[in-house]
Amino acid sequence: MGATTGAIVRRLWRSLLTAPDAAGWGFCTITATVAVIVLAGVGLAGGLFRLAQPDLAVLPPRLVSTLFIPALGEELVFRGLLVPSRSEQPHPWIVLLWVTVGFTLWHGLETLFLHHAAAVFLRPDFLICAATLGLACGLMRWRTGSLWPGVLLHWAMVVVWQTWLGGPGLQALR
Repeated sequence: MGATTGAIVRRLWRSLLTAPDAAGWGFCTITATVAVIVLAGVGLAGGLFRLAQPDLAVLPPRLVSTLFIPALGEELVFRGLLVPSRSEQPHPWIVLLWVTVGFTLWHGLETLFLHHAAAVFLRPDFLICAATLGLACGLMRWRTGSLWPGVLLHWAMVVVWQTWLGGPGLQALR
């Protein structure tokens, strides 16, 4: 394992083992609130979000499945491996920009194997929401050194979207 690979793996482990301090949780609360406001505005204006009658029978398995895919799975790669903490990079803007662009483009690439996802994942409002969520998760990761606030936000947003705001579940995207 080369020095670069080793450093990236250590970054990932640190992000998994680090818990935000009180100031970090405060930053995450503000960042998540701003992100949710932007997501709500974009999602409601574009029709991506619409109030739906929830099927609460699928909520328990959804809570588990969305925790692993997409929340933890995507956060491990895009924020855990790629976003440095403040101790590694005091000025993260270029890294955050590229990681956010990569995260957004990833959703377009997913349409190659999630065959019915193109109708949703290639919508401009969806891509703006993905970029907003990705940037918020990246900022929280950089500021706190922890992956967990981003996993929590990502997971919560997908669960709310799929359960109460008309978003398709994973089965609908295949």
